[in-house]
Amino acid sequence: MLVGEPASTFSIAPIPLDATRPAVPAQLPSAILERRPDITAAERKAVAANEQIGVEIAAFFPTLTLSAQGGFESSIFSQLLRAPSRFWTLGPDLAATIFDGRLRAARTEAARAAYDQQVATYRQTVLTAFQDVEDNLASLRILEREIVVQQQAVASAQQALAIINNQYKAGTVVFISVLTAQTTAFTAQQKLASIAGQRMVSLVGLVKALGGGWDVAQMDQETGAIEAPAMAASK
Repeated sequence: MLVGEPASTFSIAPIPLDATRPAVPAQLPSAILERRPDITAAERKAVAANEQIGVEIAAFFPTLTLSAQGGFESSIFSQLLRAPSRFWTLGPDLAATIFDGRLRAARTEAARAAYDQQVATYRQTVLTAFQDVEDNLASLRILEREIVVQQQAVASAQQALAIINNQYKAGTVVFISVLTAQTTAFTAQQKLASIAGQRMVSLVGLVKALGGGWDVAQMDQETGAIEAPAMAASK
């Protein structure tokens, strides 16, 4: 379906998995996690919520047009000083009063709460990214040990098969013993191939968790332990 051919006329020749796995560096700087789209989106949302606090605070102040063509007496300030103290603007385009039932204060508090929520979401996103990286690194460490053990099991099974074959040729054992040894050797080889496939899947998962691949020559090896990416402070 994907290549636009009927299933009856399409086939794929089996290809052995002979890809060389990339070497995982001993240290992975946390800065490369900033490439992840979910971290970038969460960080930008937190910054936008931070800026919204400033927008709500700005609503407490009047909007005046300053002019250099007249003196103080001819400017709007002379009318502003004589106006009732509870109004910001004058004339028919009266905007709002200072006493608004704490509407502006409530909006500012809501903006701060929204910022706190976005910061918490950003923090959880970063922690989730760290978990993804650590899970795949741990999986790679465990699978590396399993491969070493399984390679030894394969070697032992093949050696046992060779001995059974010699014994069968010498007429000391029956053919069922050869079949049993072959089954044991094939099962060990199959398990080794399965573990190698799981290791490749974990490598792909690590690349995904890091937001892309890595270049050992370009990475900063002085970063040390993984730390959360920095974000602008709250207003």
